[in-house]
Amino acid sequence: MSNTAEVANNAEAALNKRDMAHLIHPLHNRAAQTSGKVWTGGEGAFLVDANGDRYIDGLSGLWNNTAGNGRNELAEAGAKQLTEMGYASGYAGSSNAQAIELAERLAKITYSNINHFYFTSGGGESTDTNIKMARYYWKLKGKPEKTKCISRIWGYHGVTLAAMSATGIDAYWPMFEPRVPGFIHIPGPYPYLYEAPEGESQGVAAANELEKAILAAGPDTVAMFIAEPVQGAGGVIVPQDDYFPRIREICDKYEVLLVSDEVITGFGRTGTMFGLEHWGVKPDLIQFAKAITSGYFPLGGIGVSDEITKTMEDSGKPFMHAYTYSAHPVGCAIANAMLSVIETEDFPGQAADKGKRLLNGLKDALGNHPNVGEVRGLGMMCGIEYVKDRSTKEMFEGADGIGAKIHSETMARGMFSRVRGDVYCLAPPIVTGEDTIDQIVDIMAESTKAVLG
Repeated sequence: MSNTAEVANNAEAALNKRDMAHLIHPLHNRAAQTSGKVWTGGEGAFLVDANGDRYIDGLSGLWNNTAGNGRNELAEAGAKQLTEMGYASGYAGSSNAQAIELAERLAKITYSNINHFYFTSGGGESTDTNIKMARYYWKLKGKPEKTKCISRIWGYHGVTLAAMSATGIDAYWPMFEPRVPGFIHIPGPYPYLYEAPEGESQGVAAANELEKAILAAGPDTVAMFIAEPVQGAGGVIVPQDDYFPRIREICDKYEVLLVSDEVITGFGRTGTMFGLEHWGVKPDLIQFAKAITSGYFPLGGIGVSDEITKTMEDSGKPFMHAYTYSAHPVGCAIANAMLSVIETEDFPGQAADKGKRLLNGLKDALGNHPNVGEVRGLGMMCGIEYVKDRSTKEMFEGADGIGAKIHSETMARGMFSRVRGDVYCLAPPIVTGEDTIDQIVDIMAESTKAVLG
């Protein structure tokens, strides 16, 4: 091996050594970082590591980079705004043109009852903002006891202290307990595993878990129910068609705000602009982040219904919630450029068509494998659930590390993504080409065979 090639192959190892000397990572794990990837470049649906090796970005970064890397229009929008004005406060009494335009444009594409927006730096902040907005609203309505938040097992809503308390993945809790009080978790509509009473629709039965929880907690104490239209980090769990319509009925019956967590599903990912559109349901509050800038800038926000907005403004009382970087002009400029990309290139339509190709390809390649319990998805989101026994749905032991082994094999074949236990998650950029989608299918089939035969 030449000296030049040797240096190239050692470049990632050298950077990892420097990394471990000073960096603390999200989900920090020194062992994982010892052989971790160090990314130095990207183009479209691909990432390039420090050694110059090219990988398919199987999860769009962290579900967010829907437009892929190398989008000059996003970079130019940010650079132009940085040159003109890098920052200005978004507090009441101050604004900027980019934030105003972004709010106007969001009002045209979100649910028809949602026309007002508050901007944050990401999804976790958006969860906290909606929790506060819900409590504030019920206080203004003369119902100050309505403070509790109901969410779902396997739901992911972020990891700030309040958002973590809403998140229904219990691995996030033990290190930081006690959690914030007033958070309740119910079973989600996990079609592969949820068992409905005989003669009852699985979707309606799963939705009725919410009614049971509201009655147990006391309807006068429950402020909100928060749910992802498709649960993402929990394993790409797509609900039954009758689930969310029943959820909406229950929320209306008990005066509980329905909060749609669109951080992953917003802006075209599932094949519609926003996730609940699939089932004709309108939420009272939404939250978004990730794809609004395709990850090129940390930006998120919430959308607030006309009823909640009117109640807030009629009160004359200030909403005592604030972030320094709310309505950041650079983030809003990139978001405006991204909305143009989403609309011009029809991201919802692309996701619907390419998602079918990906899902059908995975089902054809893996659907009959004895250790594949289910292949599921909606739009450009897919999950492959590996099980020990397909006929009984018996799971592998955690110590078997099947999901991690599958992921290791996909990396060896040039694809990087994430797993939830033994569920392999896929959400490639919406701009991913059809040939690359077919390559993803081949990689999953070969990796499954390598680990499970």
